[in-house]
Amino acid sequence: MVMEQLNTSLETAFGRYQLQRFPINKKESLRAWDAADEYVLQHLDENKLLTENVSLLIVNDSFGGLSVSLSKYKPIVMIDSYLSVQGIALNSQNNAIDEDDIKLCNSLDNPGDMVTDKYDVVIIKLPKSLAMLEDQLCRIRPALNNATKIIAAGMTKNIHMSTMALFEKIIGTTKTSLARKKSRLIFSQVDEDLAILESPYPTSYTLPYKLDDVDLEVSNHAAIFSQDKLDIGARFFIENLPVDETYKTIVDLGCGNGVLGVMAAIKNPTAKLLFTDESYMAVESAISNLASVFDDTREAEFLQTDCLQGVEDNSVSLILCNPPFHQNNAITDNVAWQMFSESKEKLAVKGELWVVANRHLAYHAKLKTIFGNCDVVASNNKFTLLKAVK
Repeated sequence: MVMEQLNTSLETAFGRYQLQRFPINKKESLRAWDAADEYVLQHLDENKLLTENVSLLIVNDSFGGLSVSLSKYKPIVMIDSYLSVQGIALNSQNNAIDEDDIKLCNSLDNPGDMVTDKYDVVIIKLPKSLAMLEDQLCRIRPALNNATKIIAAGMTKNIHMSTMALFEKIIGTTKTSLARKKSRLIFSQVDEDLAILESPYPTSYTLPYKLDDVDLEVSNHAAIFSQDKLDIGARFFIENLPVDETYKTIVDLGCGNGVLGVMAAIKNPTAKLLFTDESYMAVESAISNLASVFDDTREAEFLQTDCLQGVEDNSVSLILCNPPFHQNNAITDNVAWQMFSESKEKLAVKGELWVVANRHLAYHAKLKTIFGNCDVVASNNKFTLLKAVK
């Protein structure tokens, strides 16, 4: 059977653009944009919302579907993802767009600092979590007024009453469009009588563990999975963390709030620590959480990067991994495959990769293909903990 070639050409009223997801995968089956991107671009054109000197903010653009298409309006783009930053840079270059035409800021920045007045138009691609949406709406609200056009876009299945309620609470009166290609737009009108709310993030919770009879508390920025308690997969991993005085370097891969690396640091007091994640908020949370436990007595390196890019080959003793099964809103195992493959490159001989995952994901077979071996360290009715050795 001949595989249908993936369409990488986005045609809009603003131009035609060749777009790729990042990192580049030769067997990629997912486009770099979705129907919600197409819908909002069409709406902007039909309603003539963009003028030559418009002040435009784009939040959560994945790979340039919005920012590359609207680059002539010199948008400011707020992103939490290193992969999205790299994807936008790649697609800008591939479409001969000047790097100064798209101004990037990260999810921890204040977008109001990027303009001299209020934004005229704000486009938000809805994030996966309500926590992230709440934080972002709180961050952008001071930079809006009742003349600002606010348009959020997402797939219909990801828009709920709770989504609408956040816009109503933080921005003002909110309504939705009709659905088109399973996507929908949200229109929110700034109510200047509403109090401008501070973001409730980062939040914190106490771990079910102690160090020297002292409670351990972790802090979570809005992008962190499981905001109010330790997720059950991480808890299962912590209960079975490896301890070995021969571990020289331990990596918490896709670290999130860094809880695996912090607990591994407690159990392996002489090991060097490295935390990696593609999320700005994750890396910042991990930095905060290591410091809260060790103050300045334990050194570590923190990398916001694509999986293990920037880590020296053959240099690592132990990699801890609780891999995601999605990239942005798309469900895919590409990230897990990349994590496992790069882990083999970065591990020293006899180095170990430990992975926790839902039992049904069949990572045992993937790891055996890559490493030639894989053992089940522990399992319960939901999770399995696997070890592969280089």
